[in-house]
Amino acid sequence: MDQQSTTPGQGLTRPRQLRPGDHIAVVAPSGPIDAGRLTAGCEILRSWGLRVTVAPHVLDTHPTLGYLAGSDADRAADIQDAWLDPDVDAVICARGGYGVHRIVDLLDWTAMRAARPKLLIGFSDVSSLHEAFAQRLGLATLYGPMAAAASFVEDGPTAEHLRRTLFEPAATTVLTSPTAGPLVPGRARGITAGGCLHVLVAERGTPAARPSYAGRILVLEDVNEHQYQLDRLLTQFLRSGALDGVAGIALGSWEGCGRPERVRDVMLDRLGGLGVPVLWELGFGHCPSTLTVPLGVPALLDADAGTLTLELPALVPASSPDPGSAPASAPA
Repeated sequence: MDQQSTTPGQGLTRPRQLRPGDHIAVVAPSGPIDAGRLTAGCEILRSWGLRVTVAPHVLDTHPTLGYLAGSDADRAADIQDAWLDPDVDAVICARGGYGVHRIVDLLDWTAMRAARPKLLIGFSDVSSLHEAFAQRLGLATLYGPMAAAASFVEDGPTAEHLRRTLFEPAATTVLTSPTAGPLVPGRARGITAGGCLHVLVAERGTPAARPSYAGRILVLEDVNEHQYQLDRLLTQFLRSGALDGVAGIALGSWEGCGRPERVRDVMLDRLGGLGVPVLWELGFGHCPSTLTVPLGVPALLDADAGTLTLELPALVPASSPDPGSAPASAPA
C-alpha cells in the first residue's frame, strides 16, 4: 500500500540549530533527579561547547509527594523563566517520570508565544509539553534523551545522535535502526507528532488536546506496560477518535512491556485495521540506546525500508534568518 496524507507543507516553526557558545537551560518538569547523573549529563553538554544553566529547582523534591521534583509552581516557573530568558537558546529536560500534567496549565502560554522560538528536548512524560508546544506555540520540538537520563549519560550513540541533530541537523534526516521493519507495509507522508503512549492517552479530553492525529505520522513508544494495558491504551486512543485519519505510525521501544512478539501481537491487532503503514521498533524512547525524533516536521515513513525520513532538517540552519522573525505555523 502507498498511503499519502494531504500535502505535508512545511510543518511547524523550526527553531534554529545550535552553535558552540549557545546557552542551554536544564529544567525538571516531572520526577526527582539523580544529582550524579545530572552532573555527568551537564558535562556532556558542556563538552559540545554549550553554556549550561541548571534551573533553580531542578534538584528539589516535593515536600509530601516524593515522585515529583519540587512543587508544581516551582517546576512551572523554571520552565517559563528559561523559555522567556532571551539569552537561552534551548531547554532540555533532566528526566521524565510524572508531573507535567500537573503544571502544563500553570504556564503563561501568551508570554511564551511572544518569546523567540527555541528548542525543547525531552521524552517520556515530556510528551505533554511536546503536545502543548505544538498546539499552543506552533513549534517543532525534539523527542530525545534528557540531561540526567541513563541513556544519555551511559550510551555514546544516544548522546552523539542528539549532538548531531542539534548541530548538524541536515546529517540526521534518515532515522532507522537494526530492529526497524514493517508491521504493516507501505509508505506515508505527514507531519510527525506523538510520544509516550500512556501520556498521550491521558491528554485526551483535556482542553488543549488536539482533535486527532489526522494527516500525521504518529510516533509511539512506552515502558513497563503489560500486554493488556497496552491493549487498553490503544483501544482508548481508537475510541477517542485520536487515530481518525492518521497517515502512518512509527513504533519505538517497548522496554519492560514483555516479550516483543506479544507486544507485536497487540500492536497489529489494535493498529492493523487502520489501513495505514506501521513501522515496528524504530529505536527511540525508553531503550538503552535511543534516537532523537523531531516532532512537527514533514516526513516520509517507509515501513518496508524501516525508515522515517525527514523532508526538512529538524532545525533551521544557523545561516538562515531568525525563525522568530516570521509568524509561527498553524498548530498541528
